[in-house]
Amino acid sequence: MTASTEIREEVIESKPQPYYSPEEYLKLEEAAEFRSEYHDGQIIPMTGGTPNHNQIALNLGGAINFSTIGKPYRVNVNDLRLWIPSKRVYTYPDVMLVAGKLEFLEGRKDTITNAVMVAEVLSKSTANYDRGDKFKLFRTIPTFREYILIDQYEMHVEQFCKTDDNKWVLSEYDGADTVLVLSSVPFEMSLGEMYDRVDFESEE
Repeated sequence: MTASTEIREEVIESKPQPYYSPEEYLKLEEAAEFRSEYHDGQIIPMTGGTPNHNQIALNLGGAINFSTIGKPYRVNVNDLRLWIPSKRVYTYPDVMLVAGKLEFLEGRKDTITNAVMVAEVLSKSTANYDRGDKFKLFRTIPTFREYILIDQYEMHVEQFCKTDDNKWVLSEYDGADTVLVLSSVPFEMSLGEMYDRVDFESEE
């Protein structure tokens, strides 16, 4: 899911769709006007996101990018595709971090396989999916070590960090002065900065 798009749970739960191979999906995606995700044979359209969703993703991604200038990290917001081979899933995270060089899917320059951190901005329709099944998908990626879930309706952030003994530890953050410290990259940011120019009243 990207800052400008949101995957809808009701699409996943709708009637069965025709089966597409990963190759067919990629070919269709190249010509498509709007992006879709791919889940083991099904193509799932993505709908437009809100200004708050977009602003939060830009604030976080932009700040990480600025803080890592000259360092061996790559940050992407919105449009780089992630391939999860063990589950046969193509997805578009809101914010994605790679340590070192991007590892591309063979034959592609728009799809990577080695995300270290993913951040998703939650919507009412996707929050349960992002916390549950989507998190399970990301955990199958060998390089994946950190997952950030950001509420777009109030200042609240959930951080899941993978320990050296393969356990996932949850930390929660509330309030503008609270500082989120990432474990996958030397970076910290207050929630006030993360939610800068976010208008909660517009979502009511």
